[in-house]
Amino acid sequence: MSTLAILPVKSFASAKQRLTGSFGAGARRALAQAMFSDVLGSLRHVPELEEVVVVTADRVAQAAASTHGVRVLADTDEAGQSEAALLGIRLALAQGHQRVVLVPGDTPLLEPRDLTSLIADGPAVVIVPDRHGTGTNALVLSPPDAIDPSFGPDSLRRHVAAAEAAGVPHRVEEVRTLALDVDTPEDLAELVAELALRHGQAPATRGALSQLDHAGGSPARVQQASA
Repeated sequence: MSTLAILPVKSFASAKQRLTGSFGAGARRALAQAMFSDVLGSLRHVPELEEVVVVTADRVAQAAASTHGVRVLADTDEAGQSEAALLGIRLALAQGHQRVVLVPGDTPLLEPRDLTSLIADGPAVVIVPDRHGTGTNALVLSPPDAIDPSFGPDSLRRHVAAAEAAGVPHRVEEVRTLALDVDTPEDLAELVAELALRHGQAPATRGALSQLDHAGGSPARVQQASA
């Protein structure tokens, strides 16, 4: 089944505002860029994906994607993750893709084999919850317009309700390496703990955290996770 991965990316300059109390703008920007780099790297190593598209208005993200031969869609309106995802979905439909997988740019623990398993033939809609069990950290849609994406707080409930209303088969599937997105200091501390157990994974994010640690601005145990 022809599959397009869609990676919406918020402008790095305005990313991770809920980390403002812990990091300055430059540190937040560097961390967001590093996580995006790791997610993009994982996507590029999933052989079942025909194409990856990055939807963003950020020039750094656009340049990084283009360097790796990844298609870029300009998110000129910057109206949010759901609207950016719809831009990718429209492209998928225009190109005849039968399935899309929507992933965020701040889940650096993503492993290619987990995505391969997730997009194996299954129901029309697969919803991956966040670690709190209320948000949505990935969507698989077959066909690409099976439902409209509706990311944000309590999105898991909305996506399940949308699939039920559309009368399409669906399931909620927990994927550990997609469950952790980084928005708050607590999320970041959890990421640091996970990285301590996953040697060699998410190299760009490790590097960014290591630099923050040397600057005295990272959470406890970052040095351990970066070892």
